[in-house]
Amino acid sequence: MADPKGFITTPRETPSRRPVDLRLKDWREVYQEFEQDRLRGQAGRCMDCGIPFCHQGCPLGNLIPEWNDLVWRDDWRDAAERLHATNNFPEFTGTLCPAPCEAACVVGINADPVAIKQVEIEIIDRAWDEGWVRPMLPRTRTGKKVAVVGSGPAGLAAAQQLTRVGHGVVVYERADRVGGLLRYGIPEFKMEKRRLDRRIGQMRAEGTEFRTGVNVGVDVTVERLRADYDAVVLAGGATRTRDLPAPGRELDGVHQAMEYLPLSNRVQEGDLARAPIHAEGKDVVIIGGGDTGADCLGTALRQGAKSVTQLEIMPMPPATRSDAHPWPTYPMIYRVSSAHEEGGERLFSVNTERFLDDGAGRVRALELVDVRREDGGFVPVEGSSRELPAQLVLLAMGFTGPEREGLLDSLGVDLDERGNVARDGDFMSSVDGVFSAGDMGRGQSLIVWAISEGRAAAAGVDRYLTGRDVLPAPIEPTDRPLS
Repeated sequence: MADPKGFITTPRETPSRRPVDLRLKDWREVYQEFEQDRLRGQAGRCMDCGIPFCHQGCPLGNLIPEWNDLVWRDDWRDAAERLHATNNFPEFTGTLCPAPCEAACVVGINADPVAIKQVEIEIIDRAWDEGWVRPMLPRTRTGKKVAVVGSGPAGLAAAQQLTRVGHGVVVYERADRVGGLLRYGIPEFKMEKRRLDRRIGQMRAEGTEFRTGVNVGVDVTVERLRADYDAVVLAGGATRTRDLPAPGRELDGVHQAMEYLPLSNRVQEGDLARAPIHAEGKDVVIIGGGDTGADCLGTALRQGAKSVTQLEIMPMPPATRSDAHPWPTYPMIYRVSSAHEEGGERLFSVNTERFLDDGAGRVRALELVDVRREDGGFVPVEGSSRELPAQLVLLAMGFTGPEREGLLDSLGVDLDERGNVARDGDFMSSVDGVFSAGDMGRGQSLIVWAISEGRAAAAGVDRYLTGRDVLPAPIEPTDRPLS
């Protein structure tokens, strides 16, 4: 145990965010530095529980009490080793994960939980600064070749695991850069792309090959793929966006969030001087109250939007756990992200009835109506209809599953009842030698699940190709994931 009285004597503390008026002028991450002495105190709050429920809360099974104790003892290098034992990319989860581990922390039963996510990111940042993160080269080569389709967190995790045990791995990405949604979906202010780039550099040094600008199933046929590789991992994500087929949807100025967000990332990459879809001077309405909506909010504010309103059809969540989400489950509570802190308005229990035309084919406003839950659905509240000005509308209502046209249809893989790629306990699809990991098989979920599934699918692939059992075993089946 780190500090036997730490959870009693030390209050929870996390880094301050940079002042709003300053951070809206740039695209850097929003948090200020956190002194390592203060972080030691936070690690010392860990109780080293007899049953560490944080393990249950973390899909990766991170060894949280172990690295908390090591940080408390100033043994940072061993802490980094224990962190990497279960997580290939702790800098991704340390910046982007909603931390279900903290929701399951035993201290959190009647006090503020341990700042697990902050300890995680501080460990990995120090490991990079000290030069402890280096390529891990395979000791032997198997002679087997594996294609990984998709370079998001699931594909990257699978590729790194398989490369390190001696397989020849090629990662295919249809975009022009590696990273999937990490590259073109996550705004720079949530995770600076230097974190992604240095991991890609490590993977290249280990022997993983990346081929960008290749749409597998179109540019490379399925027949060619199966002939060239001994196994295939499908990790293309759930990229079919949920639409809102209300009258006026076809108007100019109504866009999917994933049409909007990648453009601002391309500006940060230097590809564009200005995003073609831009919020400057506009009333912006975001339909969808989740993380993608918050990403659109922070982006629009940095582009100089006149106003930003985020709409959610569900009621406003409670401020604290309800009886429906007891500890140690991940609670549905009202959360304020860094983007919400920066401005804009949030409206709950509202529905968009139609998009209104300015007479020239562009959107000028939304017709809204308040709704209430009734018989498992939503019914409009009489007399609540009103207009909300909007010259830019962003649809951030989530994803409905993987694209089937091209790759999946050509492979002929079976789909489950939710339209995702069906897998067995080794993450193999109905087609021999073809595996699936991440959102493509699980449905829209969290980055921590994507990494976990990538690691588990890699174990299945290695067992399929060699019969050995040297990689971490697949995760156990679980309930529907958080999304």
